[in-house]
Amino acid sequence: MSKDILKVGDQELGSRLFLGTGKFSSTQAMIDAVKASGTELVTVALRRFNRDQAEDDLYGPLSQLENVKLMPNTSGAMNAKEAVRAAMLGRELSKSPLVKLEIHPNPHHLLPDPIETYEAAIELVKQDFLVLPYIPADPVLAKRLEDIGCAAVMPLGAAIGTGKGLSTAEMIKIIIRDANVPVVVDAGLRSPSEAACALEMGCDAVLVNSAIAAAEDPAAMGAAFKTGVEAGRMAYNAGLMPTSEVAVASSPLTSFLSSDD
Repeated sequence: MSKDILKVGDQELGSRLFLGTGKFSSTQAMIDAVKASGTELVTVALRRFNRDQAEDDLYGPLSQLENVKLMPNTSGAMNAKEAVRAAMLGRELSKSPLVKLEIHPNPHHLLPDPIETYEAAIELVKQDFLVLPYIPADPVLAKRLEDIGCAAVMPLGAAIGTGKGLSTAEMIKIIIRDANVPVVVDAGLRSPSEAACALEMGCDAVLVNSAIAAAEDPAAMGAAFKTGVEAGRMAYNAGLMPTSEVAVASSPLTSFLSSDD
């Protein structure tokens, strides 16, 4: 059986679990969770590329991990101009062509700004970034971002940090149906079973942070999400049985049960 590879632009990934690196109690807890999860792609905020202060630097420890790519993100940007600047600095520091584009200026709900995100994506694609925008679960916006050259689209499952799972599932299904680039659920997932559901419905990957970082045992939860993602992808590839409005016997009645002999 050939390996099930996920392609994001020209990048190839064996794992369909992406990890965020915020909210961990310590750098070591984060590193342990990354290793246990089997992820090959982690996203890091620009403010955590601080080589002068070891306690506030994630780039150093993460860059030492084998088979793990770094994806700087633009978290903290309030508009397109700030996001583009953050992306440029992130690429200079990490040497990575990948960028997680996120612009959520309202601190009360942290929902992504679709207009500023679209404007920033246009410029970043022109600058040869592999852009993965974090967006509302909006099929129209997702298609527009694909059309301008984004390498993937990342609709939210629920608001950041809420743990409300796949509350936008019906919209995500439409995005998947129409997409010609990878679809990655980002934000809102709480449990490995929800990650499995996302992969079962046809998502190409999930990005998880809070559910692992806020767990009692982040490394164990990272391993659990690894298993959930793998199970969901295997189920999708195997082909789920169709649903039915009526009961369908799994074992049809056989002649010996109705025989007079």
